[in-house]
Amino acid sequence: MIETAPVTERAVIVGLINQQQDEKQIKEYLDELEFLADTAGAVVLKRFTQKLETPNKATFVGSGKLEEIGNYIKVAEADTVIFDDELSPTQLRNIEKILECKILDRTNLILDIFAKRAQTAHSKTQVELAQYQYLLPRLTRMWTHLERQKGGIGMRGPGETQIESDRRIILDKISRLKEQLKKIDKQKATQRKNRGKLVRVALVGYTNVGKSTIMNMMAKSEVFAENKLFATLDTTVRKVVIGNLPFLLADTVGFIRKLPHGLVESFKSTLDEVREADILLHIVDISHPGFEEQIETVDNTLHEIDAGDKPTIYIFNKIDAFRFVAKDDDDLSPRTKENFTLDEWKNSWMAKSNMPALFISAKQKTNINKFKTDLYEKVKSIHSQRFPYNDYLYNSAWETGEQ
Repeated sequence: MIETAPVTERAVIVGLINQQQDEKQIKEYLDELEFLADTAGAVVLKRFTQKLETPNKATFVGSGKLEEIGNYIKVAEADTVIFDDELSPTQLRNIEKILECKILDRTNLILDIFAKRAQTAHSKTQVELAQYQYLLPRLTRMWTHLERQKGGIGMRGPGETQIESDRRIILDKISRLKEQLKKIDKQKATQRKNRGKLVRVALVGYTNVGKSTIMNMMAKSEVFAENKLFATLDTTVRKVVIGNLPFLLADTVGFIRKLPHGLVESFKSTLDEVREADILLHIVDISHPGFEEQIETVDNTLHEIDAGDKPTIYIFNKIDAFRFVAKDDDDLSPRTKENFTLDEWKNSWMAKSNMPALFISAKQKTNINKFKTDLYEKVKSIHSQRFPYNDYLYNSAWETGEQ
């Protein structure tokens, strides 16, 4: 049998400039959307942006911009148009009708990547549940062929009957998937109980910040790590020993801006490892121009899953990739964040917030001994309270430098 290579989809991406996201931010957001498209297997041919106070209720962008997009996709022979926000069922239907090509929104794209990345029964069930919840209000898109059947008594009825039938099928599937997740969650809870009282540490952070690389370095394991968004979906837990002090380290799914609510709900059980952790290691990509917003996104998601008050160490990773733009001496314009050196960042709000923070490069192994020492002290503090009579067993090797 002759195997054919998968056809790469040709896409254009669309975003809005408004009070919530200025031109600089929309560039970062579309960079991320392009990265998502690349992860899903598409090549982005062009970006379209428009300044609008609020999205057009019928077509998201204005009619003139939609016409411009339509003209371009015909000339460039693009297959897909991807919007950087979730589209309503009405917007999706109207845009599809006008452009006559595949229309995706950010949520649909993320769901597609999650479906592609899911490996275990647990994550596959979670993704399938989120997909059906996304599909349910958009069922009418599947029956637009009925609109081509003009006139005829009773033509509306069968269409509505079919839609209602599909809706019942999907609701039944959602119900069954929720039951499946309950069973899996019980099994996972039993597994967590069987691990005993070992201190639990969880890696959290925005997607593609290096969590799996740190996991592999600490646990000497082979967790899948790739320069793609959502390389890790399934939570991986490994036993790690620093000195001779053991603890459990969990690598979790990365968060992202505008993470679909259905996915947050579906993956709450996966994030039980985060909720039950004793210490969170919040990994940040210091080389990313929007890392402060990424921190805020992760913090907001942690609060949403009731894990916002956990003891946290901020690990600013990828210092080897950090770049700053030096200003010319004759440039009198105000300095921006791009002009901050790494030392200036360290002495900014990071120093004033009194939060434990480390600056490392997991790839280059920079400051890793400091990272391990600080983590050892945190774990040891909790371990001492939990096992007061056995704590002396874990002092000698690390404290005498026999690591």
